[in-house]
Amino acid sequence: MTSGSTSLLAGRAAIVTGAAQGIGLAIATTLASHGASVVIADINREAAEGAAAQLTESGRTASSIATDVTDQQQMANAVQHCIDTHGRLDAFVNNAGVARDATMLKMTLEQFRTVIDIHLQGCWLGTRAAAAAMRESGTPGSIINISSTSGKTGLFGQTNYSAAKAGMVGLTKSAAKELAKYGIRVNVIQPGLVRTALTESLPQHIWDQKLSEVPLGRAGEPSEIGDVVLFLASDLSSYMTGSVLEVHGGRFM
Repeated sequence: MTSGSTSLLAGRAAIVTGAAQGIGLAIATTLASHGASVVIADINREAAEGAAAQLTESGRTASSIATDVTDQQQMANAVQHCIDTHGRLDAFVNNAGVARDATMLKMTLEQFRTVIDIHLQGCWLGTRAAAAAMRESGTPGSIINISSTSGKTGLFGQTNYSAAKAGMVGLTKSAAKELAKYGIRVNVIQPGLVRTALTESLPQHIWDQKLSEVPLGRAGEPSEIGDVVLFLASDLSSYMTGSVLEVHGGRFM
């Protein structure tokens, strides 16, 4: 769908965190391709500026802002930047994340806290900042959180990541209940094995093992996550809130 020129989001504006590369950039590209003005919010200022320039050069509308998702003020700044630059805020995608894998007995407290802070605290800060702006403007907005199947099943060496991703599901459902009366929808996506620079760097035997667990027989593409975000950001999902959408090719059904 990213190559199309449909206008499901014409006149709307969206923020995507961690959008300078990988799945985040694919999400931003898809939203922009369907008419949205997009803010690339990423801790890497230079990469964010480059991604926004790339979208602009392709005829899309995009801007960027350096954003540490663990910082309350910077998240508020990202929301204000979107409103100041693009006139409104209709969709907010909490996508930023990191991995600090280690078995529990070897994992440091710093590794645990870093992952929890970026994924879970960052999601909470983003959801809260976006909801406040949407409520104030009366916008029936959409907040979309990017979790993981790791939060459903747990994965070896990921007590931090799995805990954070599971927490995002609970956060989503609670926020959906609180914000429904304002017309603000909150949903969460749990991607499975997706082809990114990170997953492609895995040793071949690990990649093959993971791939063997996918009934559809292939890894997902970042653009396929972007398509599901597009669905949740658009009016096509207008009666959905508090939903968990698993996008994993059947893995961990």
